[in-house]
Amino acid sequence: MRAARLIKMVLLLQSRPSMTAAELARELEVSERTVTRDAQALSEAGVPVYADRGRAGGYRLIGGYRTRLTGLARSEAEALFLSGVPGALREMGLEDAASAARLKVSAALLPSLRDASHTAAQRFHLDAPNWFSEPRSPELLPAVAEAVWDDRRVTARYRGREGEVERELEPYGLVLKAGVWYLCARVCGGDSLRVYRIDRFTAVTAAEERFERDEGFDLPGFWAAQAERFARSILRAEAVVRLSPDGVRRLPYTVDRQAAREALERAGAPDVEGRVTVTLAVESEEVAHGQLSALGPDVEVLAPESLRTRFARDAMRLAALYGT
Repeated sequence: MRAARLIKMVLLLQSRPSMTAAELARELEVSERTVTRDAQALSEAGVPVYADRGRAGGYRLIGGYRTRLTGLARSEAEALFLSGVPGALREMGLEDAASAARLKVSAALLPSLRDASHTAAQRFHLDAPNWFSEPRSPELLPAVAEAVWDDRRVTARYRGREGEVERELEPYGLVLKAGVWYLCARVCGGDSLRVYRIDRFTAVTAAEERFERDEGFDLPGFWAAQAERFARSILRAEAVVRLSPDGVRRLPYTVDRQAAREALERAGAPDVEGRVTVTLAVESEEVAHGQLSALGPDVEVLAPESLRTRFARDAMRLAALYGT
């Protein structure tokens, strides 16, 4: 464990001009006294760690020292090569840069680990799009990705619900969800960030000036909140249903999982037939009809009456088809 910490300390010092004992302690999750002992151990092992004294002091590497990645275990090296998703990198126009980076990392590894890129590729492959959907890379994705990486403002034309609009955007981050690319961006002069589908952009022009990125922005956290908000926003109706025990088990696989979970948590005790009555949030009556039909006789719709009528009509048609 200490050996891994020493390697991490060297890599941290390689990535920055200098670091204080407090900064190193925070990154390494140890005490400042441990940092001092580790720095001394590295120095005794021949790593040129230099300590600057005083309030503004810290630790740094001298003489342009660089370490080879000989401290990596095989599993760590393979995980490193898995961190880049080839398809996504290719769509963003970063395939050449990623390939060059992998070659450099391979050259720095021990000879016994240089096949890590091959072994990782043969054991894991990400196929992001949904089944039965044709993956299509948005034509303007590379231009948007370049602006994101470079923190450059863009002028973009976008097909919205009310026609095509033009916006000046500060592009913060890209998200690939189920084969669809999204841009998280702030309208210049605005306060909040919004989400745009890349395939709805009709033109993108990057500006020369860069914008000042909010360092507190958390892309995974922002996306998770937006995704949850979107999922809840489309559940605008309710349906009251009775479920058999098998229907209870299958409900989360036929409707929105969170809606199913919340409905079942609020449900009362089963009735004499073992059925449970729940009030379920649904997108619309039409969508609920299609989703709940998959449960067959394991669900009985109680309300709204119009949805119950749909199922009664289905039942009569099925009886006509299969009745003796």
